[in-house]
Amino acid sequence: MTALTDSRTPSGKGNQKVEFLVVGAIALLLIFIAPLLLNNFRMGLLGRFLSLSIVALGIDLIWGYTGMLSLGHGIFFALGGYAFAMFLQLQPDVAVPDFFSLYGVAELPWFWEPFRSFPFTLLAIVFIPALIAGILGYLVFRNRIRGVYFSILTQAALVVFFNFFNGQQELINGTNGLKTSTTEMFGQSVGGDGMQTTFYIFTVILLALTYGLCRWLTSGRFGRMLIAIRDDENRVRFSGYDPTAFKVVVFAVSGAIAGISGALYTVQSGIVSPQYMDIAFSIEMVIWVAVGGRGTLIGAILGALVVSWGRALLSEKYPDIWLFFQGALFLIVVTVLPDGIVGWFRHRALDQMRSLFGKPTPVNTYPQIEVDETIRQEARLYGEPHEPLVEPSSQRPDA
Repeated sequence: MTALTDSRTPSGKGNQKVEFLVVGAIALLLIFIAPLLLNNFRMGLLGRFLSLSIVALGIDLIWGYTGMLSLGHGIFFALGGYAFAMFLQLQPDVAVPDFFSLYGVAELPWFWEPFRSFPFTLLAIVFIPALIAGILGYLVFRNRIRGVYFSILTQAALVVFFNFFNGQQELINGTNGLKTSTTEMFGQSVGGDGMQTTFYIFTVILLALTYGLCRWLTSGRFGRMLIAIRDDENRVRFSGYDPTAFKVVVFAVSGAIAGISGALYTVQSGIVSPQYMDIAFSIEMVIWVAVGGRGTLIGAILGALVVSWGRALLSEKYPDIWLFFQGALFLIVVTVLPDGIVGWFRHRALDQMRSLFGKPTPVNTYPQIEVDETIRQEARLYGEPHEPLVEPSSQRPDA
């Protein structure tokens, strides 16, 4: 992984300005140019995949930079989706959503009432996943649980939430989920082209803002602390720091990011259901980051887009075997590109291209005297082509 540049230095500030300008330019291209090149169906897919890129950033924040592999981010993703869907189910001024009548429920459950408010819903999308992630993280990290045990615990929590939501037919429509495509928001159909375009624009903007937030968090002292925890947590603890607080904070932030992603994905896909908490879906999130290159941020976005687009195209042409392609892609990345696509471009692409054209790979360490061209020229000049020019210490005048 490349070293992070301190944002306080002039070069660091300059690099960040250039990076933010590039991100802004890409966002403008996605907003103004992409609709001219893609039809409505492809635009809908792009909007969903960009929303998935947001949760990929959250996973890269905790896995790539902090070394915590979460296999349960579907919890926070689904919570954000349910929060937005519950708001839409109550619009405009709906007393009780229609699905309640199927189970004989005449009065709206008490926890639905706050979701009539749009400001409360926006806060719930962010803070409910963050709160659940913070509580779960504190219970785990204070007991110094990490590594594979942390991954197992997050997956176990995912199974618990999945079974709970799956069985709440009378409260949240259980396995059927909550539809959003047939609802209304501010007098417009959520499934209509106008609202979908609006959600797409907000997705691009929030993706850019989330990238900026993650870049800011991973820069400076906080970012260096995250990397130190990833590389050697015991040494951080012995240095007088408590990694628990840092890990809880970054895990809560990652949960909030996943909630935002889930809300945007829900309104663009048309439904939220307990399937968002499926184990395979949370593992797929990790695959996105691994393919793009963990610890790079831009790799998380690239991986989510590449894998999601590939899945969409392959499932259209080969609906029965596209899962095999996805598995093969992951195996190729793990064995051939362990640093992901972005990591390969940063560290290996140039050397492999040089070797392809028969050029030697530059040596990063100090070269041997025999192969240093400057030393060879001086040796030929002084008539000692085969003798090193370093005199023994006993023969030096100052010895």
